[in-house]
Amino acid sequence: MLERTGLNAGTSGNVSVRQNGGFLITPSGIAPAEMTVDMLVSMGMSGAWTGTRRPSTEWPLHRAVYAARPDAHAIVHTHSMFATTLSCQHRNIPAFHYMVAVAGGHDIPCAAYATFGTGALAEAAVEALAGRKACLLAQHGMLAIGTTLKDVCALALEVERLAEMYWRTLQTGEPRLLDAAEMARVLARFADYRRPQD
Repeated sequence: MLERTGLNAGTSGNVSVRQNGGFLITPSGIAPAEMTVDMLVSMGMSGAWTGTRRPSTEWPLHRAVYAARPDAHAIVHTHSMFATTLSCQHRNIPAFHYMVAVAGGHDIPCAAYATFGTGALAEAAVEALAGRKACLLAQHGMLAIGTTLKDVCALALEVERLAEMYWRTLQTGEPRLLDAAEMARVLARFADYRRPQD
């Protein structure tokens, strides 16, 4: 799904789901089209892993988010075009559109830059995700969390669409932003918001 929707290409990005006190994560260096279920890597919170493949280099990021966020049961990390473009400018996505609230707050923050696969990146992401379900990773990509993998993929797609809209808006100048009071009203409405069932 991530490749088909343009959220990832080649072997970039990674996905995980919480399981048995640890998590399952996609392996390193395998394109989704070549991936099979038996290639998923079982990770413990200690960093120990089992499987026929090496885990994604971003396993410390996933582990740190699961440790900090008991509400996270699935994580999607992408290198999607527009979210990554904005992250290369270290830009948050501000309240230019009410749907920014889909990520849980009045903006979608951009985490500070740190080298991929490091504890420093994991710490920066956890900090940026405080009170949020998605963030950008400076000069890297995007991260989304949630209860199910289906929900998180939908959120990641929504964040990428917002990133594209914001990028396009910037081509004509800085957008007018919704104020804190309006975003508070939007967030209150989002508390009862339910998408139609498939």
